[in-house]
Amino acid sequence: MTTIRFFAGAAEAAGASSIEVEAGEGSVGDLLDEASRGNDLLEKVIRRSIFLANGRAVGVDAPAKDITELEVLPPFAGG
Repeated sequence: MTTIRFFAGAAEAAGASSIEVEAGEGSVGDLLDEASRGNDLLEKVIRRSIFLANGRAVGVDAPAKDITELEVLPPFAGG
């Protein structure tokens, strides 16, 4: 299982600060597709976000197999 944690606008779009998703043999993109299925607003936010897997920056093509925690960080306003 992978815990996907949402921050700021991503949490608002998801309606939760975190969810659990089965990692399987897919990619980070597959995890995100599963997390946003049926939620067009979350899908839009995810497309503009950066991701940390187990504390390290990753792209959507990274393998999801060993990821226990994936953080979705949308663009933040301010500084």
